[in-house]
Amino acid sequence: MSSTHSSYKTLDFAVLTNFTPAMLKAVGQALFSTGLQNPKYTAEEKKGQDYEIRTYHATNWVSTSLSGMQWDAAMNTGFRRLFNYIQGNNHNKVKVEMTAPVTCRVDPGAGPACESQFTVSFFIPEEHQDNPPEPSDPEVFVEHRKEFTAYVRTFGGFSNDNMKREELLKLMESLQRDGIQYVDKPFYAAGYDSPFKLTNRRNEVWVLKKEQE
Repeated sequence: MSSTHSSYKTLDFAVLTNFTPAMLKAVGQALFSTGLQNPKYTAEEKKGQDYEIRTYHATNWVSTSLSGMQWDAAMNTGFRRLFNYIQGNNHNKVKVEMTAPVTCRVDPGAGPACESQFTVSFFIPEEHQDNPPEPSDPEVFVEHRKEFTAYVRTFGGFSNDNMKREELLKLMESLQRDGIQYVDKPFYAAGYDSPFKLTNRRNEVWVLKKEQE
């Protein structure tokens, strides 16, 4: 049995580092507005699991990639680039509505002292899905995601690098416990809440179903 859902509305306080007052105001307005659009997915309903199985529809996202050692630092830089895009830094000079979640794909480096590749993404709202505005920033690009299935673990609080790693390990341990094959890299983090939301926060880590990437 399955049901169709939309994702919900994470941005850590670290993401707001060095934002100007005008940008902070715009972020607050965007994230506190009601009815944020979310990418649709179909969820498999299974009792007793500590994770969810979701199949996301094919959609377009606006993304930016960068290398680094820290997840949160990458989110900070990536969010700024993408927020500028939705505020009009695109060829059409149009403002694009904020959506949720903000995702971060992580392609881990070869070792613990090696840089990882991070790709931070915003879902493009439905009115722009067929013809997304072309980014003006050469470091920002439109990305088409084919339909994919992900195993998802949800957790609360203000997410940080260590918390994401711990939750990712828990997710992988659960999948191994259940004999489920998955892609161990790349993996994803997804955030849904304004940094000004203090309680009932929602964060996620995703790993992909085997034989998709």
